[in-house]
Amino acid sequence: MSYVNDKSLVSTSWLVDHLDDPKVKIIDGSWHLPTTGRDGHKEYLNMHIPGAVYFNIDKISDSSSTLPHMIPSPKTFNSKISEMGISNSHNIIIYDSEGLFSAPRVWWMFRAFGHKNVSVMTGGFKSWVNENKPVSDNIPKISKGDFLGNLDPNMIRSLNDIKNNIVNNTELVIDARATNRFDGSEAEFRPGVRSGHIPKSFNLPYNKLINDDGTFISNSELINIFNTIGATEEQPVITTCGSGITACILGLGLHLIGRDNWTVYDGSWTEWGSNKDVDIEV
Repeated sequence: MSYVNDKSLVSTSWLVDHLDDPKVKIIDGSWHLPTTGRDGHKEYLNMHIPGAVYFNIDKISDSSSTLPHMIPSPKTFNSKISEMGISNSHNIIIYDSEGLFSAPRVWWMFRAFGHKNVSVMTGGFKSWVNENKPVSDNIPKISKGDFLGNLDPNMIRSLNDIKNNIVNNTELVIDARATNRFDGSEAEFRPGVRSGHIPKSFNLPYNKLINDDGTFISNSELINIFNTIGATEEQPVITTCGSGITACILGLGLHLIGRDNWTVYDGSWTEWGSNKDVDIEV
């Protein structure tokens, strides 16, 4: 199965062949919904791909924001990434404990800060373990890197951008949440967040893009599913979800088929649904 931008994905077999490559930096980007009771960092400490460092999505964020894991300033990002032993020269490979869940968020963050040599390992740690590939509980010794990135503001949308877009209809807003959250039939789990969706937005649950084994559906299937809801080559897209994590799965899906006219609404439904001054639809 080939994609237009197939270098943004690697397989478990590719990564096992590059475990000792000094140019490759492996990141465990596992994050779990608060409702699961799981802790990505604790799971990493218990077992991970040899040599992997942990990317804490909640901590590598804007600590001044009341919203969860908003993208940080360049100063914060550069500092945290350098502390992980990563430099601009590295080929970064990200995985998460599921097949494809939070790793695309980390992939998007690196790209937002200008680092394009970054890929997601499909199948996730779940497939890695099932295939009896090597695991470790050793925390790698880190030599500080010198990562330097600049945030591209064109890759992010704000609440005001969404409000303006409802009026001018320039960009197609696609929501990656499950349908029962999108249509308001299931209550939101975060306190003070209403149920429903952004007016004029479309629903495309992120799991529609993923096979049971944690790989993306084919290039032709991706083209078809995006075209069906109007996300054609010519149509700029804003992806959104609950808190900006699974929105990046849709973004990576668009990137794979060569469509990079998309951005992420970072505040997503947590911001929109908790704001009493904006309209919602159910």
